[in-house]
Amino acid sequence: MPDPEPVHRLDPTKSGLKNWDEKRYRNKLFKISHVFQLMKEENGTLPFLIGLSEVSGRKVLEDLVEMEPFNSEYGIVHYNSMDERKVDVAMLYHKDKVEIIDSETITFFFEIINRKNTENYDTTRDVLFSKIKYKGTVINIFIAHLPSKREKDVNKPKRDFILNEIHGRILKIVNNEKEHVILCGDFNENPDDENLVKILYDNNHEKVLINPFQELFQTRNYSTFHYKSGLLYDQIIMSKSLFAHDVLNFQSAHIFNSENISSRTRNFKGRPFRTYAGTRYLGGYSDHFPVFVKFELAKT
Repeated sequence: MPDPEPVHRLDPTKSGLKNWDEKRYRNKLFKISHVFQLMKEENGTLPFLIGLSEVSGRKVLEDLVEMEPFNSEYGIVHYNSMDERKVDVAMLYHKDKVEIIDSETITFFFEIINRKNTENYDTTRDVLFSKIKYKGTVINIFIAHLPSKREKDVNKPKRDFILNEIHGRILKIVNNEKEHVILCGDFNENPDDENLVKILYDNNHEKVLINPFQELFQTRNYSTFHYKSGLLYDQIIMSKSLFAHDVLNFQSAHIFNSENISSRTRNFKGRPFRTYAGTRYLGGYSDHFPVFVKFELAKT
């Protein structure tokens, strides 16, 4: 949403962005909707499920789904989290194709040690859980935006804890309920990092999840960049059951790095066209490329 007018020019902004106003907000909405229009043109259809991060309130999603190519055909699953930056994850779904059976947030509190004048706990973005039905098939969806790597990666213990908790929930679903699972989002870790390798296996070292983005990363395909390093923090991990299923069968994984949403600057060719570079407004799409997977539907 646009920021209210500051009383003083040095007042902090609600969004945390410099000079964030109605025009820039509308441009950002257009840019996001345009990405999906490009995906539709390239693939012939829109995704039936869409995971989003860095969402600043439900109103943003309501404004987005009214636009083309969504045309109010998509529903919203969103909860406000206690994240200090006031950003959340969310899910959009095609209302004619997907039934929401259940949804909830998984919230995490972390104790703060040796910090004065503050509460005794720290919060981060919730993990969004949804149980859906698509063409009669039940799928359990976890959407995460894990704590970022910064300041010598002080957040690694938080990522470890969150992924361990999600891993336990996934094992119960796969082993006890015998249902499909998709875990997706911005993990702030690459597919070959220890956490994202360990989560693929159960306690008996049997593989229960498959991450098709491992192969993309090995072949130097990236969704975002940090200085000279290419990163693939954005991933979609699925239960093995979705690789040999009668109705919904995994086909391929992709990074949507269209030239239309890439940087116009020669030095940053092949990288995402950002909205901001630090405090400098560029008017681009995002500092991450979208990722997606394709499924093959059984012929009826």
